[in-house]
Parts: sequence; C-alpha cells; structure tokens
Amino acid sequence: MITNSPGIRVRHRGALPQVHPTAYVAPTATLVGDVRIGPHARVMYGAVLDAEGAFIEVGEATVVCENAVLRASAVAGDQPVVLGDHVFVGPHATLLGCAVERCSYVATSASVLQEARVGAGSVVAVAALVHARAVLPEEFFVPPHMLALGDPVRLLAPGDPAVPQAISQVGFAGVAFGIDPSGGDRMARYEKITEVRVNEFAAHRDDEVVTSPETEAAAG
Repeated sequence: MITNSPGIRVRHRGALPQVHPTAYVAPTATLVGDVRIGPHARVMYGAVLDAEGAFIEVGEATVVCENAVLRASAVAGDQPVVLGDHVFVGPHATLLGCAVERCSYVATSASVLQEARVGAGSVVAVAALVHARAVLPEEFFVPPHMLALGDPVRLLAPGDPAVPQAISQVGFAGVAFGIDPSGGDRMARYEKITEVRVNEFAAHRDDEVVTSPETEAAAG
C-alpha cells in the first residue's frame, strides 16, 4: 500500500498545491503554488514542480521521476505545464510552460520548452529537445539527442549546420521572456533575460512552506 506524503508544499502567490488522496508525492519533492496532482499520480524524490504565475496540472496515473523540473510561467503569456493522463516524465527531464498529451513518454534528461505541445502517445527520447512552440503530432518519435522544431515539426541533429538558423527562427527570447530577440546586442539581451526572471522570482520572498495538514489549518 502506498502511503501519501505531502512532500514539500509551498504556498506561492496565494495558491497552495493540491494533491489527490490517491496520489503519492515523495517527501523530498517540492510543489510550489498552483500545482494540481491528479489521481494515482506519482511525483518522485527531488522533483520540483513550480507553478510561478500560472499553474501545473499532472494527470491521472502520470509519473514524474526523480529530479525532474516542471516550471510554468506567465511573464510572456500564460504558459502552464499540463500533463495528460498516463504520461511518463523521466529523471532529470525539464518541462517549461508546455503541454504533454496522454500516454506520452519524456525520457531521462529530455527537455520540452515553452508553448511546445507533445501529441498523445509520443516519445521524446533520452536527452532530446523539443524547442519552444514545436508541435509533435500523435505517436511521434524524437530520437535520442535530437532537436525537434516547428509546426510542422522537423528533426535536426546537434551538429547539423541548419541548427543555428532554425533556432533563431523560433524567437526564443520572445517566447520565454517576452523580449524582442532582435533588440540590442547579445549581452544586453542576456541582461534583460536575467532581469525578467529576477522580477518573476521575487514573488518567492512571500512563500510559505506547508508540510502538514496541521500547518495548513493553522495558516487558515
């Protein structure tokens, strides 16, 4: 029998994570803000689910493995992280402001970036990257270490000479940070990028850790 643990739950921007009674959240997993863990879901040791100004939704019987990072955002538009039912997220995977539909598999150290969508039954293999705004059709396979971009999606190998131009066309600074990707020099852009996150993460100064029902009740 699996005994539920609340993990490390953090009230952020007034929102407290919600965990279904049949779900399991490991004691060292951290849920921050408007995080919704569905029935029979499993969130394992060291995973971090941070809703920021949006929300994170984990579907029924979905597994988030050790040290995975799921982060939503609202700085460049509403960018929740939404995982459908029976999704598997492997150890050390990173999912940022994206949607992963039911029965998909995101393997160890894979990444899915802002506003991307992984179609139902798809596989993002070990260390692969689904770039911002890419759309994977149903049952699509991204091989290990490959880069998936665009809609319709195309696959590029890390050493492909087309990679730099393809990434520049994504406009990542705009998608992820709300910054004009063509504005100013590179150093100025990176300065603005860090300032965006500094401002977003400033809201954590008011966070409240709630690790038990008693603590939650005392907080009102």
